[in-house]
Amino acid sequence: MIRIGDILEKISDYYPEAELDIVNQAYVYSAKVHEGQVRLSGEPYLSHPLEVANILADMHLDTTSIACGLLHDVVEDTHTTIEDIQERFGMEAAKIIAGVTKISKLSLDTARARQAENLRRMILAMADDLRVIMIKLADRLHNTRTLHFHKSEAKKRDIAQETLDIYAPIASRLGIFWMKRELEEISFYYTQPEEYERIEHLVRKGQEEREHYVETVKQILGEKMQEAGLPAKVSGRHKQFYSIYQKMLSQDLSFEEVYDIIAFRIILKTIPQCYEALGIIHAHWRPVPTKFKDYIGFPKPNGYKALHTTVIGPYGERMEVQIRTEEMDKVANSGIAAHWSYKEGKVADKEILSSFEWIQNLVENHQDNYGDPEEFLENVRIDLFPSEVYVFTPQGEVKDLPRGSTPVDFAYMIHTEVGHQCTGAKINGRLMPLQYELKTGDIVEIITTKGHQPSKDWLNFVKTGKTRSRIRQWIKRQEKERSISLGREICEKAFRKHRLNFHEALNRAEMQSIAADFNFKTVDDLIANVGYGKITPLQIIRRLTEDQRPRKEENLINRFIGRRRDKKKHEEQGVVVDGMDDILIRFAQCCQPVPGDPIIGYITQGSGVTIHRKGCINAMKLSPEREINVEWKKDTAGTFPVKLKFRAKDRIGLLAEITSVISQADANIVDVQLESLPNKTVTASFTISIANRSHLDTVISKLKKVNAIQEIRRL
Repeated sequence: MIRIGDILEKISDYYPEAELDIVNQAYVYSAKVHEGQVRLSGEPYLSHPLEVANILADMHLDTTSIACGLLHDVVEDTHTTIEDIQERFGMEAAKIIAGVTKISKLSLDTARARQAENLRRMILAMADDLRVIMIKLADRLHNTRTLHFHKSEAKKRDIAQETLDIYAPIASRLGIFWMKRELEEISFYYTQPEEYERIEHLVRKGQEEREHYVETVKQILGEKMQEAGLPAKVSGRHKQFYSIYQKMLSQDLSFEEVYDIIAFRIILKTIPQCYEALGIIHAHWRPVPTKFKDYIGFPKPNGYKALHTTVIGPYGERMEVQIRTEEMDKVANSGIAAHWSYKEGKVADKEILSSFEWIQNLVENHQDNYGDPEEFLENVRIDLFPSEVYVFTPQGEVKDLPRGSTPVDFAYMIHTEVGHQCTGAKINGRLMPLQYELKTGDIVEIITTKGHQPSKDWLNFVKTGKTRSRIRQWIKRQEKERSISLGREICEKAFRKHRLNFHEALNRAEMQSIAADFNFKTVDDLIANVGYGKITPLQIIRRLTEDQRPRKEENLINRFIGRRRDKKKHEEQGVVVDGMDDILIRFAQCCQPVPGDPIIGYITQGSGVTIHRKGCINAMKLSPEREINVEWKKDTAGTFPVKLKFRAKDRIGLLAEITSVISQADANIVDVQLESLPNKTVTASFTISIANRSHLDTVISKLKKVNAIQEIRRL
């Protein structure tokens, strides 16, 4: 177990004038309140906060952050309160501990909802004080390092998968690459142990030969830099196993085809020296034209800067070289932590924090999509895995967007009104369609028309979460205006039928009370929901007249949703619609929901309620006001179609093995489509009938064990 003295010594090394009292006091307090508690390893619980504080000291954070690392679990795991922290350690420490504790306390029904809420809280914490998330990352790193003490394999796998989904991407976006790499590597070992061991074996197989190759190339690079009078540090390293696996998967490569398993790095003093070194390398070895990236001229959103080039090396092989200054290397390893002042009372300056505007964009998305975990997760995933392109405004200003972004995304990045009024785009002086995918170096000019309105179809191709949110907000406003108009028309007819004056009724105080009874803020909201078909004019009339006697008149909801008279057939649908027991139901073919999937219902005039999976792109294009609460019945029977897509290495007997596995898992194959590709791989689409989500997970799990299958996903 690391000692507090070691941590204090580290702090003194990078900041000799540091006031260490707060760290000492935090250590004593943490030891006292955690006394008697033990970790799964059998060590005293205090070992964990000490390790977290040590990681933060390695990142050269301020003493308040390190003290909070020692205290990060005391509110959650002991009787300590935030007020106690504030009284003993001050307001700043109490605020940080409150942020860390808030992230940790989650009690939601589904793993998906927990993951969305976890991300929300982290993003809000990042926007408030980045030190909160750095403490949380250090906490997760030590917990990941000690995963082997968990007895449950499922628990290990779940924690590792969450780490890959949330924590590693956040570490990457904050530029803390050493932490990102370690989180990914350990998590890869627990989520896919067979693949990890296979790649480890392949790397070790030719390790001696590769080590000789590394030393040879390092010597050549060092000599070339020395001849040019450039003082440089040259290193070579193996890429991490997870990175190799991802490259094999994404580019459909065998291990032998991954050319950049080893990367070389040259560290210099100044930026001009970096470009001079690049010229020397390109003069000595032929560069691969499409494999040069200038991250000095176009830094990544997390602040990363370097020159990357791939050349044909000394043995005719492709070889990747990265060129950085010492300052760039420091930022590349530590990210935002490299800019964080360890001196008391200071934080990162505004110029540095401006490069992390993506955090504020995530906060805005959080506010826009608070009610929909699926949509929020999808938007966050795009922002956490950006794979950027860099484009120019006509004035020469550089903008970075996620790969796959379009001129519409660019327009909304400039301003919401520019996005709304976008009617065309010039790319490098030429008119291009709005669906055009932007490429690095493009000069983008947006053409706007006053009074123009966005199209629902844009949701089919836009990329960023911010753009989706702004378009959906506009659709929602338009739908509401139309529904108010339709609701008024319906109410006028119904009120005349009952010899009532609708316009007079609108001015009565009771209407506001009726709106409140239906949980609406305004009378307009009440009337809009008549237009949506969620409530009927008859319900309003009865409240106004206080007449609850049954009437023979046809309930007007039939005209907007449609009733199912065959109750037995309704029972077989397996879905309960909020407050309505005989509604016509149909399942969307675009996303094929099955029992166990998070679902959402949308009212379709005259066609009942359509059930979509949450997060379905087609559902996102529908007005949120037409949304209605639906849920699966507990005893849902029958089977449901699901489409799966495979990518596999072609071999004899593959199709027979796949169909056999599906059959043994008690699933029925409804449709099969196969396509053989020239690179000896097969893509296949199978439509199968399954009972529920658990059944589907079982089928997919068994199919993943088929050796030839490289990728399988649900469409």
